[in-house]
Amino acid sequence: MATLATTNPTLADVAKTLDPCGSVAKIIEILNQRNEILDDLTWTEGNLPTGHRTTIRTGLPEPSFRKLYRGIQPSKAESAQVTEDTAMLEDYAEIDKALADLNGNTADFRLAEEMAHIEGFDQKVTRSVFYGDQSVTPESFTGLAPRFNDLSAPNAENIINAGGTGSDNASIWIVVWDKLATQMIYPKGGKSGLQHNDKGQITIEDVDGNGGRMEAYRSHYRWDLGLCVKDWRQVVRICNIDKSELTADQSSGAKLTDLIIQGLEQIHNINAGRAAIYMPRAIRSMLRRQMVEKVASSTLAMDEVFGKKVMTCDGVPVRRVDALAADEARVL
Repeated sequence: MATLATTNPTLADVAKTLDPCGSVAKIIEILNQRNEILDDLTWTEGNLPTGHRTTIRTGLPEPSFRKLYRGIQPSKAESAQVTEDTAMLEDYAEIDKALADLNGNTADFRLAEEMAHIEGFDQKVTRSVFYGDQSVTPESFTGLAPRFNDLSAPNAENIINAGGTGSDNASIWIVVWDKLATQMIYPKGGKSGLQHNDKGQITIEDVDGNGGRMEAYRSHYRWDLGLCVKDWRQVVRICNIDKSELTADQSSGAKLTDLIIQGLEQIHNINAGRAAIYMPRAIRSMLRRQMVEKVASSTLAMDEVFGKKVMTCDGVPVRRVDALAADEARVL
């Protein structure tokens, strides 16, 4: 486990090397408590000020059988360069100074009040990891769903169709996080994770719309980040899971355990990095119910991962991600 943490650093690992005073690390610890996916993400500094340029292998050289006194034609590998962009996510938090000072511990009161802003970053980042789309929102980054959204695309073999045809579909994702698979990136020379800048006491003008002024404390939050998928074979999307058709006894709808096993077998190398399975709350609840009804107890288990008890399937952690709860259109 120590080797895995070294080669696949999480936000907490990176923060320990960049922020000796501990303020950023404290915020990251709060984020990890609120969203299970942040325990898994691998973070790497990009090689560009605005992102990361990587070379992806698109074809392998093919050797030839040779006869005696006959030559062969040399072959070569095929590759392509892909540039992944990072995005800037920012917000300000402002609190009435008089209210903050009443508490007696201004710093702790401000952090408690600003938890809503931190939660907002948490949810926005998680949604973007899956659903971000630069073709729709150019200032964002492209997440996983737009990359695995076509059953006739070259990566379609890693998109498993669960058969749902309605408009309330959900997806299960299996992702291997690693520098050679899928990773989160931050700009070259930049900082990783959610950055907090205490702007101190400021005067807010026209606070009530009538020209009134107020003394306040202001904090600035910023997170520069992007997603890089270097090897699509290390990601599987199980899509078109019709939530309204799911049953605990599997008499109708998707058989979730069977689909997950198919997905795990489709991953190129499940041991190449930090692997995890992601699904919305309703799907994970139904998965456990199907397990009790039909599935052998050896398939799903509660194991200890990074010191926490988590559900696992074939040793791979099963994470609940509420950002995946939104109804999805059918993948065709």
